[in-house]
Amino acid sequence: MNSFKVLHKDKNTNARLGILKTGHGEVATPVFMPVGTQASVKALSPHDLKDNNVEIILGNTYHLYLRPGHDIIKRLGGLQRFIGWDKPILTDSGGFQVFSHSDLRKIREEGVEFKSYIDGSRHFMTPEYSIEIQESLGADIIMTFDEPVPYPSTYEYTLKSTELTARWARRCKERHNKKGQLLFGIVQGGVYEDLRRRSIEDIVGIGFDGYAIGGLSVGEKKCLMYEVAEYTSPLLPFDKPRYLMGVGTPDDIVRCISIGIDMFDCVIPTRNARNGCLFTSDGKVVIKNSKYVSDDNPLDPLCDCYTCRNFSRGYLRHLFVSNEILSYRLNTIHNIHYYMNLIKNIREAIAANRFSELVKKICCNTENNEGDWFDVRDIGRWG
Repeated sequence: MNSFKVLHKDKNTNARLGILKTGHGEVATPVFMPVGTQASVKALSPHDLKDNNVEIILGNTYHLYLRPGHDIIKRLGGLQRFIGWDKPILTDSGGFQVFSHSDLRKIREEGVEFKSYIDGSRHFMTPEYSIEIQESLGADIIMTFDEPVPYPSTYEYTLKSTELTARWARRCKERHNKKGQLLFGIVQGGVYEDLRRRSIEDIVGIGFDGYAIGGLSVGEKKCLMYEVAEYTSPLLPFDKPRYLMGVGTPDDIVRCISIGIDMFDCVIPTRNARNGCLFTSDGKVVIKNSKYVSDDNPLDPLCDCYTCRNFSRGYLRHLFVSNEILSYRLNTIHNIHYYMNLIKNIREAIAANRFSELVKKICCNTENNEGDWFDVRDIGRWG
């Protein structure tokens, strides 16, 4: 039985509305998943997440395996019970983290030997072990173990890596046996169109509950990322969720939804919040700037999040420059609210077949170097 259903497709773009059924409830798509790498969305409680209409969060197999250990999390009832979150969770296989530490790992056909960044201890991760760990964690959606290709990479290296990813994907599928847990395959192929097509044939041929586009937003220019995503997305099965990993900014999300992507995750809203960079309807606010010292206005007068309803820019600046922990929480609440409101309004625009107007505006703003923010209310204004 298919866990995903497309409910509506925009008449003027490839954007679509869908519903993804998981063991801990349904997820409406398009969806943005805040990143909780170590079983925590930094600075926020599950209550904060629910207050801001977060439907699903992401955890990371690599980090949770190293600390506190998947066996401990399983003993304590699985991820949802461990962190007090009763909604869906997706876990990344850990492949990206393993391969990002190129000086700490060795790749073999069987898997990857790597050193812990915590204590230097040696570990060996195979596709089968990655699945075992993710099954123990109890996530609703888990990912195959792949080799993300760094940018830039030669054609020859990318070819070998793409072939290895396909072999590992098949081993993941053969190992996975937990009922009710969805398994997504990951498409690789670097920036080479023929290798992307080959990877899609291999991964889709194995058969998964959903498909992720990996190996993007790893240093390539945005125009190249969009190009690869644009020719990759329509080749993926229409009746399965499409997930673009590690992306992105608000304009990335709008553009990629227009080509048929359904799921996104990125650290940008939470990391930017901790660095004092906040998304508002009037552009980015760098809250440490001295012009906000005595500013009594809310961060965004048009925002109804907890932060904007209760605190001034002057107070938020004071917290940030004083290194107060509360700064992280209030800033993160706002940025997550901005992203969730963005997704909500995008869904409404798709349902009303008005989404193409937003895409045009974003393309124009990006050409003028303004495309990394916009007033999310604009999405519902055209008709």
